[in-house]
Amino acid sequence: MTSLVAPMPYPTIPTTPRRLIALGAGLVSLLLISAAARHFALGSPTTDIATLWLPLHLATAIPAIPLGAWVLLRRKGDRLHKRLGRLWAVLMMLAALTSFGLTGMLGHLGPIHILSLMVVIGVPRAIRSARRGRIAGHVRGMTIVYGSTVLAGLFAFLPGLMLGLWLFG
Repeated sequence: MTSLVAPMPYPTIPTTPRRLIALGAGLVSLLLISAAARHFALGSPTTDIATLWLPLHLATAIPAIPLGAWVLLRRKGDRLHKRLGRLWAVLMMLAALTSFGLTGMLGHLGPIHILSLMVVIGVPRAIRSARRGRIAGHVRGMTIVYGSTVLAGLFAFLPGLMLGLWLFG
């Protein structure tokens, strides 16, 4: 069944920032795959945070990275964009919320959790903007949230953090 209503025209984000964010997402995805492969092949040490929070966080964050890149780069405003966007938003909210259970080597929340707060605040705001017809605000908000997600993914590989330990030993 086809719709008689054409998809809303979305304001465009310049191609270069979108591509850079997608390139960063690809790098994070490769690092995640490499870290997981090395961890399970070599039996790298885990820390005390490898409780319920870590598997939940990884199960939501890992698929959100490539899915977000796909949504960012593909056509906007159609039914598939909305469905994939909803799935991405749910995954991101769960990933952000579960990140607060990961206290890391310091034993408390760290600077990386500021990015989780950006997701918890930014996703609902961007969704509200889209529902109110403020598409430019939606695009800007989701791009900032996704860019923050990619940045958080890169920070997760710093030495001393669990994924850094998994990848570099």
